[in-house]
This record gives sequence, structure tokens and C-alpha cells, in this order.
Amino acid sequence: MIGRLKGVLLEKQPPHLLLDVQGVGYELLAPMTTFYGLPEVGAEVVLHTHFSVSENAQQLFAFINKEDRALFRQLIKVSNVGPKMALGILSGMDSSEFVRCVMSNNLNALVQVPGVGKKTAERLVVEMRDRLRDWSGAADGPVPAPVKAAVSSSNQMFADAESALITLGYKPVEAAKALNAVLAEQAVERSEDLIRLALRSMMPK
Repeated sequence: MIGRLKGVLLEKQPPHLLLDVQGVGYELLAPMTTFYGLPEVGAEVVLHTHFSVSENAQQLFAFINKEDRALFRQLIKVSNVGPKMALGILSGMDSSEFVRCVMSNNLNALVQVPGVGKKTAERLVVEMRDRLRDWSGAADGPVPAPVKAAVSSSNQMFADAESALITLGYKPVEAAKALNAVLAEQAVERSEDLIRLALRSMMPK
């Protein structure tokens, strides 16, 4: 079981990461909440991991702190919630937001996550409420940096952000609409920030 990796960040294309650990390149999948806290490519980073094995794939998931990994592990225990959906949930909201949604029975926010219908949202609330009752809000990793407005954006940044949203389960039309809406209001410099703002815009107010 691989539970923690420390190495140099080689690539980050949401939701994929490539981490160099003493000459070995580890391909990782991570939620957007982790991408928000990552350093620039070429910097060293410590990631907490979860190794998932299924009939069709072996995947290594990475998280910027143990709290998000713990929540991910609780999510995949819920009936009909697999790693992909759990990754989508943690991309659309951070762990504290998810806990608030569950404890306040906020189904409207949960069904905005791709693949989460009303029945799944209800199941998440029922099965997760007791598990989260004593949930600690203290994170043990870096705090995601605030989104900063930038001077300009690029076609490549838009393409990277669109690809990431589609990978997370959003339809191409939905992804493009949300991204265009963000860029119409402000200039954004990084694809991670663009994705974050687009995801926020698609959540119910």
C-alpha cells in the first residue's frame, strides 16, 4: 500500500499529476481541491495517496492533506459511489463544504456534481451523516491559495480547463459555457483557477 509520496512535480493536467520520486514517475489522479494547493511544476511536494484496485484498473489517487483523503475513503464506502464520483465530489467542493451539505441535508448542492442524481445525493446524506458527525475541520496540509485575477488568458489554458471539466463528468457544452462566463467577468492566469471559478459558478447559490 502506497500512502504517501514526496517528490518533484513534473506535470499537472487536471485531474492527472506526474510526480518524480527518486527517478520513478508516479501517475496520480487528484481532485481539484488538491490542484489548488499545489506548487508550480518543478517544485517538491508531499502528497497523501490512496491505491485503488478494480477489475479494470489500478489507480493511485493523491491528496494535498489527510483530511481530503479520509473523506475520499469514506465516500467510496457509500453504495454506488466509486472513485470517479468521489473525485468529482471533492473537485466541486472542499471537505468542509461537503460536510455542511450533508449535515444540512442540502441535496441541491450535491446533485450539481456530475453523476450524482437525487437518489445518490439522498444516499450520501443518509450514509455519511453519522460518519461525519465528529468530523474534524483541521487540515494538515497547505491551504489552497486564493484565486487571483491575471492580465491575460490563453487558448491553451481554456483547452486544459475544458478538458479537465469534461474528465470530471461535465458535458462539453456545460464546460465551455461555464468557462466563457468566468472569462467574460475577469482575466485568469492559471487553468487551476479557471477550473475553480467555473466549478463555483455551476454550484447553486
